[in-house]
Amino acid sequence: MSTTTGPPPVDQAGAPEGPRVPPPAGRTPDRARRSRSQLQTGLRRRLRRGRRRAVVWTARAVRRGLHAWRSSLQLRVGAITMLVAGVLVVIVSLVLFRQISDQLLKGKLDAAVDQSLSGVQYAQSEVSGIATSDSASIRTTLFRTVSNLKSRGGAAGDFDVVMVYLSGDEERPAASRRDVWPSIPADLRAEVAEGSQAYRYALVPDSTGDPVPTLLVGAPVPTEGQGGDRVEVYFAFPLEQEQQSLEGIRSTVLITCAVLTLFVAGIGVLVTRLVVDPVRRAAGSAQRLADGNLEERLVVRGEDDLARLASSFNAMADSLQKQITQLEGLSQLQQRFTSDVSHELRTPLTTVQMAAAVLHEAREDFDPAVARSAELLRDELDRFEGLLSDLLEISRYDAGAATLEPEPRDLVPVVERVVEGMTALAQRHDCELQVTVPPSSVIAEVDGRRVERVLRNLVGNAIEHGAGKPVQITLAASSTAAALTVRDHGIGLTPADAQHVFDRFWRADPARVRSVGGSGLGLSISLEDARLHGGWLQVWGLPGQGAQFRLTLPMTAGGELTSSPLPLRPPFLGPRT
Repeated sequence: MSTTTGPPPVDQAGAPEGPRVPPPAGRTPDRARRSRSQLQTGLRRRLRRGRRRAVVWTARAVRRGLHAWRSSLQLRVGAITMLVAGVLVVIVSLVLFRQISDQLLKGKLDAAVDQSLSGVQYAQSEVSGIATSDSASIRTTLFRTVSNLKSRGGAAGDFDVVMVYLSGDEERPAASRRDVWPSIPADLRAEVAEGSQAYRYALVPDSTGDPVPTLLVGAPVPTEGQGGDRVEVYFAFPLEQEQQSLEGIRSTVLITCAVLTLFVAGIGVLVTRLVVDPVRRAAGSAQRLADGNLEERLVVRGEDDLARLASSFNAMADSLQKQITQLEGLSQLQQRFTSDVSHELRTPLTTVQMAAAVLHEAREDFDPAVARSAELLRDELDRFEGLLSDLLEISRYDAGAATLEPEPRDLVPVVERVVEGMTALAQRHDCELQVTVPPSSVIAEVDGRRVERVLRNLVGNAIEHGAGKPVQITLAASSTAAALTVRDHGIGLTPADAQHVFDRFWRADPARVRSVGGSGLGLSISLEDARLHGGWLQVWGLPGQGAQFRLTLPMTAGGELTSSPLPLRPPFLGPRT
């Protein structure tokens, strides 16, 4: 066995490597890196979970607060009383505080101005003829004058003095404290340079270097010099004592504001409780009355306003009970009448249609006027039949007999089929139908017959009111909802029209002749069809900009809608060519 001696191995930096320590058994470097990565991933997951929990807790707290605000009159009255009282107390306190601070600062300013005037007179006597002196004499005069002014004192309290001799562009300042001269604002110096006395409030460092609110008063000192030489004197009056006094006043005002606000709010809550309790009992009775318990009445105690409220409530409940009973009877009678009349008119309408069909087929043998009458008779009978069908459908909705028959349907063929059926009508109105559908299928659980009827009504109305401009039909879907929009660029709708567009037999312009021949119930039935699906049928419109109807349906029968895949307001507005 041979042994080799020599220097220890070195790394690339030239340092000895030292003894090699093997990694722990069963733990390679790759495994260590993986464990660190897993630890970091776990920490990130915990952080994400913590953020999600914080968001959930915050949302719950906000919801609970909003629910308490909406459901408690006593809480709202107490909060509003506290807010109003707090605002009033704060306003009054601010006004008083402002007046006190103004008076305090005004007294300080008056004393400072008087002292500065006295100091200027003294400085004038000291620096008279300074412009004829040499540099050393000027400096000595300035420092002697500053020291004497500092030692004179005055009613304005402690202060610092700065004197500066200006000869051309040269400045020779002398100050009782070195930090004062750099803190003098430029606008104050400019105003003093113009020959007038001026003052400013500024932050000047004290002996420890902390900025202190300070009143600076500057004035020119008349001299007997020649040319542009001049002398200026500045007095710096610290406002520490005034600031401490104002802080004490501010603390007292804040405590007084809080106490008064809480006191007034407490009175408001106590007074409100005397009224809220009887109102809560009345609200409970009203809720039970709304649930169908028409025998519910309030107990009348005393002869005050609340007792009169209970008596009025009981009288109202008696009147409502009688009127609801009468209205139920009238509603049932009206529904029966509409349904019976619609059914009874079917038989004579069929007979008249058969006779009209015979006349229509033989119209070529008639006089032209009679032939035209036969054509009009046929058209109006068809329209009458449509009106009867719509009346029967409305009567089924009124009676609660309309049922939904949902099944998985691809909405793309439904749209294409409706557009194909409305093409002839669009051509008669010189209107182009522009269709936008997804490239893939849109499968939704809907009643296909009702969806087709809604889309036919919307497209027919768009063609009739589109003024010959293009009509855009758009289909889009999300994971929870499918939406259809029908957009025209015709006469449009006013906000008042949009509120009544789904009313039965309502027309925006009664003088306008209907060219499509609808019954006036199409949009009402379409709205009921949308509601039967648990969906939305909404309208947007502007005069001269056209209108857009949006039908939104849940993808699954019985699903709830929270949003629509398509916007109700068109993204681009303006005139189209």
